[in-house]
Amino acid sequence: MSDVAESRTISEILENPRIRVVFALVVMALTLVLLAGGFVFLRDATRAPRLVIASVALIIGVGGIWALFYAMNTIAELFRPSVRDRVLPYVFMAPAVLALGFYIVWPAINTINISFMDRFGNEYIGLENYAFIFTNEAMLVVLRNTLLWVLLAPTVATALGLLIAVMVDRFKPTAEKIVKSLIFLPMAISFVGASVIWRFVYAYQPPGLPQIGILNAIHTALGNDPLAWITLRPWNNLFLIFIMVWLQTGFAMVILSAAVKGVPRDLLEAARIDGAGEVRSFFSVTIPYIQGTILTVLTTIVFLVLKIFDVAYVMTSGQYGTNIVALRMYQEAFVQRNFGRGSALAVVLFVVVIPLLVRNVRGLKETRG
Repeated sequence: MSDVAESRTISEILENPRIRVVFALVVMALTLVLLAGGFVFLRDATRAPRLVIASVALIIGVGGIWALFYAMNTIAELFRPSVRDRVLPYVFMAPAVLALGFYIVWPAINTINISFMDRFGNEYIGLENYAFIFTNEAMLVVLRNTLLWVLLAPTVATALGLLIAVMVDRFKPTAEKIVKSLIFLPMAISFVGASVIWRFVYAYQPPGLPQIGILNAIHTALGNDPLAWITLRPWNNLFLIFIMVWLQTGFAMVILSAAVKGVPRDLLEAARIDGAGEVRSFFSVTIPYIQGTILTVLTTIVFLVLKIFDVAYVMTSGQYGTNIVALRMYQEAFVQRNFGRGSALAVVLFVVVIPLLVRNVRGLKETRG
């Protein structure tokens, strides 16, 4: 009887709203302390075994998130059902919003602030860093290269993806799956991995030595001298851009293939009845019908191109006239330790990306609508 009475007493205590709120707040506070301690450990544990680091990261990540949600759900259950249904989504979103605010919004504001300061972030110098970006001769080359990437890589990748999607749509199901898998395969490779692969493709050895690069092997087999492809200005920029096209064509193909399959057959048949051929039907029916998807694919690849760093870094380290904004930002901030200029370049990228982001969000809403 005493055990039953004791358990009943504990149950009654836990059902007390005030005690539940206090309990939830204590759990939340302890969780935040443990998360902070875990982050400090992960930051400083440079000599700890990797298994220990991975275990701590897993425990504080999964366990910490579970404890936070448990505490917040406990508080949410105190509200009336009608209020709880409206409050619960915000309760569960709160940790993510706070994390985004701490790890994204605040650093973004701080970056904008530093962009108006000198290389060490000690003194405000106005718009000097921005003036350097748009007046320095080397920076103008960087901006030109970045513009070339933005114009060519998304356009070519999207066009190739659309062309392949339309052609593959006519294949038999088995052949379609095989072709799509092969073309999509580069998407499984990281930018660094793809760059290493293409370094071997473009590899150069002086005349008389065996050519390990496939391009020079073919070039010399035709009776020509080997070429240092990635040092040939200005064509080397095109050779680097082609790597991005190779990586993103599969992505464009998959998305656009789904869009092409969604074009109503009635529209295509009506166009043929009116005398339109395959090409006319493609440009007059298919393209207008899927133009929203095409723009979404284009802007998505533009996002990737604007922040591309890996390809230029691995292939040339920005030498031979191939530097781009993202790589120059890294060089200014972490190689030359000029945090003011590095932050200014980051802000420029941020400002360019905002309109594209807004367009993508609107396109997504229109698609859902």
